[in-house]
Amino acid sequence: MKRPSTLAVPASFMPRRRFVQGLAAGGVLLGLSPYARALGQSDRTSTGSAQILSGTEFNLEIGESPVNFTGNPRIATTVNGSLPAPTLRWREGDTVTIHVKNRLKEATSTHWHGIILPFQMDGVPGISFSGIPPGETFTYRFKVEQSGTYWYHSHSGMQEATGVYGAIIIDPVQTDPIHANREYVVQLSDWTDEDPMRVLAKLKMQGDYYNYNQPTAIDFFQDASRDGLKAAIDKRKMWNEMRMSPTDLADLSANVLTYLMNGTTPAGNWTGLFRPGERVRLRFINGAANTFYDVRIPGLKLTVVQADGVNVEPVTVDEFRFGPGETYDVLVEPKDDTYTVFAQAMDRTGYARGTLATRAGLDAPVPALDPAEWLTMADMMGSMGAGMAGMSHGAAGQSSMGGMDHGTMAGMDHSKMTGMNHGSMQGMNHGAMAGMDHSAMSTTGASTQVRHARTEYGASIDMRVDMPRTNLDDPGIGLRNNGRRVLTLSDLHTVGGAMDPRGAEREIELHLTGNMERYAWSFDGVEYGKSTPVHFRYGERVRVILHNDTMMTHPMHLHGMWSELETPSGEFQARRHTIPVQPAQRISFLVTADALGRWAWHCHLMLHMDAGMFREVVVA
Repeated sequence: MKRPSTLAVPASFMPRRRFVQGLAAGGVLLGLSPYARALGQSDRTSTGSAQILSGTEFNLEIGESPVNFTGNPRIATTVNGSLPAPTLRWREGDTVTIHVKNRLKEATSTHWHGIILPFQMDGVPGISFSGIPPGETFTYRFKVEQSGTYWYHSHSGMQEATGVYGAIIIDPVQTDPIHANREYVVQLSDWTDEDPMRVLAKLKMQGDYYNYNQPTAIDFFQDASRDGLKAAIDKRKMWNEMRMSPTDLADLSANVLTYLMNGTTPAGNWTGLFRPGERVRLRFINGAANTFYDVRIPGLKLTVVQADGVNVEPVTVDEFRFGPGETYDVLVEPKDDTYTVFAQAMDRTGYARGTLATRAGLDAPVPALDPAEWLTMADMMGSMGAGMAGMSHGAAGQSSMGGMDHGTMAGMDHSKMTGMNHGSMQGMNHGAMAGMDHSAMSTTGASTQVRHARTEYGASIDMRVDMPRTNLDDPGIGLRNNGRRVLTLSDLHTVGGAMDPRGAEREIELHLTGNMERYAWSFDGVEYGKSTPVHFRYGERVRVILHNDTMMTHPMHLHGMWSELETPSGEFQARRHTIPVQPAQRISFLVTADALGRWAWHCHLMLHMDAGMFREVVVA
């Protein structure tokens, strides 16, 4: 039975299991894996770090290993008996050969995330190859054409969620312009003791099954005390009539997830050592299946020098948010003996943490989780919502409508709202929309009113945004006006500018769509399996426009080609392989279709991809 959205369980009353998650040190149970026994402590650069393999030829075996992150032994899918998988260190210009042996009872694969290579080497079953059957070996071989921080993971079933992910470091052929005295990979991920397929089944039955930040009775009485009883009732009525939750920030919470840093729980306390006065490079990789992380190191400034493996003009911040698939390299200059590396989940139910220290055994205070905030009208309705004065957030995450008349808002016919249409348009004649000329759409200005494809009107869609916002300077819900300098997309400027000086020859526009109650995710309302491929002509320059018609942020990953993010006015911003698209936001980027073959394009939240937010791209 669905939990009432107005009387959800407060965080203080969450089951004890919520608080014991991660109390075990975590990791592969040493001594039970031949690879773990072979890896002595002298080979490790810090507690919990993966083995580093260098050279041009590599042997990887995907199998199973026992793990314990929560006090309950489980079986993980691992590479060479390690979680995370071994870090692979390559050199730009080399040709690498990687033999991947499958010791599982099911097919497997390895995808080299962000690596530019022939499509046959991309490692996506059903798209670029057929997968690696049990007992067989597949050999990947390709020339390394880039440098920077990347990662690899399985693209088969839920194996990424159960442990098949590792870091890739590619040294540039020339002297690296980023100078540091030492460096560490900091790979963030998440773990569930439950079978991921069972998790997905629960979400299919109830989309907010794991959301323990739902509005509570306590919140209601606090709203009533601050704003008056009528305003509190009207606000709840508004959300209930829209059949949406203002705390719909993440599908999974700490109720089912343990948050890991380099395969180590918060209790395990991954530690990277340094000497005072050194400059330390931290290669942050979000290898999580489900979690956006907000990362900071209290007491240290973070100078961001690389995004998605590509050097950017240095920008100094206190904090950054990144989603599954993204990477950021930062420089820090620690002066004290110890600092906490703090990565809280976007929904504020838990965190991963580690320590930078001058010697092993030290740790620093761990910050309290920030309060969970409610989504604003701008998050739901784009520029129209922003024009309605938005939401202001109290210290405990409660919201008010900035002086709006809640009674008026609650009594509105939401199906007729131009900024967010909730589905009364199914009876319209949409035939004319099927052939609409997207190339006529404007790519400039603070907002753009849009039209929707005819496939966006059905049971798989619970909202459509007609006036998306286009700004890139929003850090996102929970990070706005928090007193810290937070990185935004508008801060990123790729060194050297765009790879291709040409403008767009044509445009492709797609909407990111979904229905949270049905837990359905799609492009233009069409789930993968019912969709047709997106076609690029080889060599052409294409502008891709993504509209997010949902209340969740989607990290969108296009395989095989770079995505060159544009400003709202159409100027080059940054080169990326994974672009987070916020709720009710319109993002545009240019792609040079220089990679023949079949490629995947999907949301990197694993359950969204599995539920249908996935398309095939054909370059011919």
